[in-house]
Amino acid sequence: MAYRNNQQLREDIWDYRNRSSIRESENVLRFPRSDEEDYGETALDLVNQAAELFDSMESHARETEANAQSLCKSLAEKLLLAERQKEAAERAQLETITELNRRLQEATRALKHAEKRVESAEDYATAAEFRAQAAENQLFKANRELAAVEEAIRTRLL
Repeated sequence: MAYRNNQQLREDIWDYRNRSSIRESENVLRFPRSDEEDYGETALDLVNQAAELFDSMESHARETEANAQSLCKSLAEKLLLAERQKEAAERAQLETITELNRRLQEATRALKHAEKRVESAEDYATAAEFRAQAAENQLFKANRELAAVEEAIRTRLL
């Protein structure tokens, strides 16, 4: 992290130098051409100019750092929000899967129950068929006996 901050500071200084070269008239130090001027005053003026330059650089660095911290804070909040949304989506997905599994189990139970009812109905129908055949046989037998009785009545009584 410290390396990144130092690297950012270097880049900011480099940017500042590039921008200041465009504004040459502001940052060009003027040396007096005549011997009449006081060198002490000139040196003091140069020191003041350098101090102003460093103050400007520090101010720019502080602004850049504040912007970077604000950006980091904003990104951290967005990341936290995204993680919460992801967790909520995962919970919703798990709930949906659980609900679908429950419904599938209910449908499976209902299908098995229906299959048992169909099988029972088929068994009942088969039993009814056998009873119907037995009743038909009894009816056939009863009709034969009735026909024999009628024949006997006709032949003996008439």
